[in-house]
Amino acid sequence: MATTVTAIRAPRREGPFDLFAEVSSALDAAGERLGDGDVVVISSKYAAVSQGRTVKEASVAASAPARALARRLGMRESLAEAVMRESDEVMGGVAGFAMAVTGGILAPNAGIDGSNAGEGRIVLYPDGAHELAEQVRRKAFLRLGARAGVVLSDSRLMPMRAGTCGVAVAFAGIEAVHDARGQADLDGRPLAVTMRAVADSIATMANHEMGEGPESTPIAIVRGSGARMTSSRGEASDAAVSSAECVYARGLSGAGSDAAELEVAPRLLD
Repeated sequence: MATTVTAIRAPRREGPFDLFAEVSSALDAAGERLGDGDVVVISSKYAAVSQGRTVKEASVAASAPARALARRLGMRESLAEAVMRESDEVMGGVAGFAMAVTGGILAPNAGIDGSNAGEGRIVLYPDGAHELAEQVRRKAFLRLGARAGVVLSDSRLMPMRAGTCGVAVAFAGIEAVHDARGQADLDGRPLAVTMRAVADSIATMANHEMGEGPESTPIAIVRGSGARMTSSRGEASDAAVSSAECVYARGLSGAGSDAAELEVAPRLLD
């Protein structure tokens, strides 16, 4: 079965509101019905708005640590405070952006965004995102009879690449990562490290169709993804690795090697 992605329009809403009711209404209006094995992808921003997770930035009072972070990175003090409150760890940053970890995701400014948020407002990540995804999954089964998966998606930047792709902020009803270690490659050699990021890949497919600007399509149905379905909610730890295990974090920090001794080598086929 071919994989298809169908973006679903939904009216702009001010929160809070019933997320499942809005998703169900949007599907009905589009003439779409969830089926077994489908994955419904919902913008994490849309999900956050449903919880009332928007803040007037000017109302956020900055603490001394936030003011120090703002000076160091050239950020607005109120935004720096919001980042510090919403993140588990601030790992560093560049001008205007703090690289922060929240819910197992490393993202500029902890995923806090002002686009499509209303004048002077910012949108935070959903609160209890995996529980929210599980609530939508359960209601889809109980009310629609569909054994579907749910992904709350956001856009993300990839190191050294232009543009955005998707990331699964939360998920339920699907195996988020497929462990392919031990399987043979084309030469019969066992794969040593390969783990497929299924939920993130689905989020990326949906992100391409949903857009990030004026499209007003915060929902998508991904069919034929081949994702393994489950009957449980996910956890952030299902799809995350620690900074000690992350090759980017370890490499950029010089962990495990003396970066000063590394030399630039010629290309293999030069």
